[in-house]
Amino acid sequence: MIFEHEIPTGSRLYFGKSAKLKRTLENQASENFEALGYEEIVIPCFSYHQHDSFDDKRCLVRVNDENNHEVTLRADITADLVRIVTKRIGRSVNHKKWYYIQPTLSFPTTERYQIGAEVIDGSFEESINNAMDMLEKFAMQPVLQIANIKIPKILHDEYGIDYEILKTMNMEKILELDIAWVIKLVNIHRVEDLKDMHDMPNDIAYELTKIYDASRKIHYKNIVISPLYYANMRYYDSLTFRVFETNTLLAQGGTYRIDDCKASGFTIYTDRCIESIIKRDKGKK
Repeated sequence: MIFEHEIPTGSRLYFGKSAKLKRTLENQASENFEALGYEEIVIPCFSYHQHDSFDDKRCLVRVNDENNHEVTLRADITADLVRIVTKRIGRSVNHKKWYYIQPTLSFPTTERYQIGAEVIDGSFEESINNAMDMLEKFAMQPVLQIANIKIPKILHDEYGIDYEILKTMNMEKILELDIAWVIKLVNIHRVEDLKDMHDMPNDIAYELTKIYDASRKIHYKNIVISPLYYANMRYYDSLTFRVFETNTLLAQGGTYRIDDCKASGFTIYTDRCIESIIKRDKGKK
């Protein structure tokens, strides 16, 4: 028996203090985006093409429209936003900087509130600076992790290093490779560590230089460099970043390509920020 007051697992309920905090964060974000020259966009909850964004389509909640065409609830914002901006409203609007404050909805009943931005032809460092400025306005000082997903791809494709070794960061297996420059990659953690790349292969050094050049344009100081970080991230194709407080992922983003459109963007996970702020405030009492 399901009681009237029960809500599905994975869905969200905010009330009182948490609801007020959610509205405060969203209002602060909106004001900040507007000051930076972003336009707001609210995209539909329903989509015909969400399946194009996912290799594993089990996360999609499916329904049908009045013509019996399959429709899915919006489990990803970035892909639909870029397609709508470039292929629909782009015919009459020239704007390139867009922000959203919307949830994603995925199978079976997972609801995630997000604050995010996408910049057509935008730069990696612009997206990071905007994201970290936003989090600092939320009175948060998390760790910023910067990576380049082309590096693990090169390690796999050109040097035969198994993705599983990289994904799990299995140090024993990495040491068994007995490749001096790979061991050096493992020990890169700070921006300063990227200054000396003379013994790196040219293809790896080229991708590390991208991280170094971008990092020097980032205003935030608490940065960790993770050149071996690997994740199968949808549409991201080069520089990426993730933002952590303890072990909680608060935000992520990077540069990407969708269809023929190059862009950069980020997502801040509102629910996790709220949880982190409430936990921190309780600890002060």
